[in-house]
Amino acid sequence: MRVAFHAPLKPPDDPVPSGDRAMARRLLQALRLAGHEVTLASRLRSRDPAGDPARQRRLQALGARLAERYCTAVEQGRRPRPDLWFTYHLYYKAPDWIGPAVSRRLGIPYLVAEASVAPKRAGGAWDLGFRATLEALDQAAVVLPINPANIACLPDPAKLRDLPPFLDAAPYRTAVAARARWPALDSAQPWILAVGMMRPGAKLASYRLLVAALERLAGQAWQLLVVGDGPARGEVESALAPLGERVVLAGALDDEALACAYASADLLAWPAIDEAYGMALLEAQAAGRPVVAGHGIGVSAVVADGETGLLTGRDDPALFAADLARLLDDPALRARLGAAAARRVAARHDLPAASRRLDAILRELAA
Repeated sequence: MRVAFHAPLKPPDDPVPSGDRAMARRLLQALRLAGHEVTLASRLRSRDPAGDPARQRRLQALGARLAERYCTAVEQGRRPRPDLWFTYHLYYKAPDWIGPAVSRRLGIPYLVAEASVAPKRAGGAWDLGFRATLEALDQAAVVLPINPANIACLPDPAKLRDLPPFLDAAPYRTAVAARARWPALDSAQPWILAVGMMRPGAKLASYRLLVAALERLAGQAWQLLVVGDGPARGEVESALAPLGERVVLAGALDDEALACAYASADLLAWPAIDEAYGMALLEAQAAGRPVVAGHGIGVSAVVADGETGLLTGRDDPALFAADLARLLDDPALRARLGAAAARRVAARHDLPAASRRLDAILRELAA
């Protein structure tokens, strides 16, 4: 099938890395692996972070013009006619102003992956985006929640199809098989890995809770490798300062170096405050590493508590420290959870499994 792909929050070729960009790229990869011809239909970013109705109206008008231009190009034979429109991630701050109009005019199915509805936004500063998201979901033939935390507020459960968060696990398995090691790590003591963007809000709060938990484990053997960068780097470094020389800051890493970091670590620790599901949690498990993470609906979709990792209090440093200590003290438990994590990712969250699932959904629509 020819698939027109649009990510109104952030296009997959955006230069700024993020979990959202990574998931958009993985969806493209999965669709292409299944043999579908995918084109990026638009790079319009419809996000209004401030709740500015005038900005939302301008984006709405721009989206209408782009939809008109796209359809005209298709009808005049200057663009190939898509069989399906696929929109990734829409919500009240970043509605889809293009896809619904195109799918109506061209008479093609409209599919949405990753959508959320926040009823409290009705009538407020983002009312236009809120209503546009509801209208898009009403038009959608299929909705793939991806993050199970969003399911409760999504209309029409009959449209929902299961597609767990996923990644290409092959690079992580390769790094482990090659016994990749991060330079200058002392293998005589356990290494904890933390991977997260350094930005204000929930990410910074997760770093601070992690530090508060590790301060409670000062008498144990461990070191911390931190991967990440961003506008709050200074604040993160200040938060990490009490841990002293136990911390190694790696900055932002490319994919190959990041896989090496996972392969080098003994476990991943991340409080995951307000995390949708946490791509780093999946990446660590793909490398056969157990995780200690803050409990949440989305996180529990990618971490099986007691089977592939430990889900603990994301607001309680003492609980987080206790579960960290449990893994630090028990290499056999780390090995058992890590092996189970790698198996679970391969069966449920790996790219080939997601590609097969997406292909089945698209074939269902075509039929």
